[in-house]
Amino acid sequence: MKLKLLYSDLKPELDMIEKELEQAVDSESLLLNDASLHLLQAGGKRIRPVFVLLAGKFGNYNIDVMKQVAVPLELIHMASLVHDDVIDDSEVRRGKPTVKAEWNNSVAMYTGDFILARALEYISEIDSPKLHHILSKTMIEVCRGEIIQIEDKYKLDQNLRDYLRRIKRKTALLISSSCELGALVSGTDEKTAAHLRRFGYFIGMSFQIIDDILDFTSTDEELGKPAGSDFIQGNITLPILCARKNPEVYSLLKNNLGKELTEPERLHIVKTIRDSTAIDEAKAISERYLQKALEELAYLPKGNANKTMRKIAFFIGKRKF
Repeated sequence: MKLKLLYSDLKPELDMIEKELEQAVDSESLLLNDASLHLLQAGGKRIRPVFVLLAGKFGNYNIDVMKQVAVPLELIHMASLVHDDVIDDSEVRRGKPTVKAEWNNSVAMYTGDFILARALEYISEIDSPKLHHILSKTMIEVCRGEIIQIEDKYKLDQNLRDYLRRIKRKTALLISSSCELGALVSGTDEKTAAHLRRFGYFIGMSFQIIDDILDFTSTDEELGKPAGSDFIQGNITLPILCARKNPEVYSLLKNNLGKELTEPERLHIVKTIRDSTAIDEAKAISERYLQKALEELAYLPKGNANKTMRKIAFFIGKRKF
């Protein structure tokens, strides 16, 4: 089953948000328009807007208000991807050339900045200092996460805590804020918003771990980029941390980290990790976060939103791609 089928009830609202996203990146500059739409039209799961909308179902749901939060959350995510591709020197994303590959690094950086500024413009329409504070704090942490990722590159001897604090800032906090802000803007009580915030955090951690696993277990075609890209770019993910416990694998990784790999070398490293126990070990850690996310849902009122969040959580935790 495809992820989008799980929240097909939200299709009319998500179509509306998709149009809003297109309008949000519209500008007088043809170059900026092309570069912004290039990433937007490449698609994506839109999981952050989905969580904003679902969280809003626990309160007084009004799509005209909800979209003022859902759109900026997705824009912030998009901007981070454009910047990521410059930092990682990535050529392909979602099967298409990245903005930096299609144009250049300067265009990509300013495109990312532009999308980020549009996000702030959108959220400023909501008169809530508390909401602005949560979002700005999240953005600060996302930036800190990006810097930490640069600092941790090519460090094979980093520990599990280094990895977890990185993915918390890189992924989990934005999903957590999507849930919390969706709840707050719809007027839920603080307790409900707190459970949704924690649900978003735990599911975000599980989501990123599974993403890192799929970087080794999926094919190049499924990924839309070469399998093992994280290792090639020097990003030490959980499967690598688990696999390095084997002395032979450690030597293999150490000798090839930061090196320009030939195609047979890349495929050998991917196969070594794919065939090791590292994948199951990483899945077990993801599962722990998934269970914590489900525990948070148990505190929330029953209903369609709760049910859909549970289905999405299971899908994220078990997805093959």
